[in-house]
Amino acid sequence: MTYEFLQHYWCFIVSLLGALLVFLLFVQGANSVASSLGQTAEGRRLVYNSTGRKWEFTFTTLVTFGGAFFASFPLFYSTSFGGAYWLWMIILFTFVLQAVSYEFQNKIGNILGPKTFQFFLTLNGILGPLLLGGAVATFFEGSNFIVAKDNLIDAGAVTPIISSWANASHGLDALLNPWVLVLGFAVVFLARVLGILYVMNNVADEGIRSRGTGRLIAAAVPFLVLFVAYLIHLLLKEGFAYNPATGVIFMEPYKYLTNFLDMWYLTVVLLIGVVLVLFGIGKTIFSKGYVGGIWPAGIGTVLTVLALLLCCAWNNTAYYPSTADLQSSLTLQNSCSSEFTLHTMFYVSLLVPFVLAYIVYAWRAIDSKKLTKEELESDHAY
Repeated sequence: MTYEFLQHYWCFIVSLLGALLVFLLFVQGANSVASSLGQTAEGRRLVYNSTGRKWEFTFTTLVTFGGAFFASFPLFYSTSFGGAYWLWMIILFTFVLQAVSYEFQNKIGNILGPKTFQFFLTLNGILGPLLLGGAVATFFEGSNFIVAKDNLIDAGAVTPIISSWANASHGLDALLNPWVLVLGFAVVFLARVLGILYVMNNVADEGIRSRGTGRLIAAAVPFLVLFVAYLIHLLLKEGFAYNPATGVIFMEPYKYLTNFLDMWYLTVVLLIGVVLVLFGIGKTIFSKGYVGGIWPAGIGTVLTVLALLLCCAWNNTAYYPSTADLQSSLTLQNSCSSEFTLHTMFYVSLLVPFVLAYIVYAWRAIDSKKLTKEELESDHAY
């Protein structure tokens, strides 16, 4: 195993975790449309109890994603999580609000009332996917930071800070880029699509399932428009490339289109993913009684996001570009851990299939029985 192989391997692992995280945002997506999908107070509780069975998976994957980035590419972790901390703090704060809201919305003694905590769930359902989608967009559009590794050996430096944000917004400036917002809102509507598909599959209620088709169309149309617009923009824009021999970073026309052409297997994965998402949406809309759309659409989401994330890092591409200083952009070469660390973690990663097997087992056990109105009377209902 060469150092280069380990860098690409851990890029794949981190990208896979990111792709799984986007799929698991169906929890946020369903919560954002719970009022219209559930319609009645009882219907809304059915939606919240359906997503309440899975919110831990989303939060755990988010934390694991950050941990894997920290271990394998620590300079990205310190630059993004440390520099763009307002963006990440808002994301984490909304997820904390989500966890609290599930537990307290219908607790005895809740002086704020259920609707307050349901508002927090809706807030997380919109802001969570929007900001996470915006964070992914910065891998292609760039962020406003500066990296100065010489500070580590500068005897006159008060504190050896390697990376710093170039302005006081600390990440929120990314939202001023319209293309960041395009991809961010595409993720919002994708999360809604997946959330509606999941609830239709998980909740045995004819009212919710019948309303789900109309809500699905309303979410799928803007998602497809936004995603196609961003994909066209991505394939036609300049990309951030680097010379592996010198480490010099430069702008290359049609870089991401070139990546998909050079790495044809990523193109195949992307096309399969898109087809699966469209199949899951289309069959649910046009086949009465079909409620299994979450599975093809979910698998398609993972494949599509995985291909996009690998496209922004492999093939000599700067995966976290800097708009303040081009040479500060992060690549697999200049931001990874030591070869010893990556090599040791490689063997640790062999345990991942066992963890995934446990998740699948727990998921099947939780969903072995469809959610019904009768279960709202149990002690474990939200």
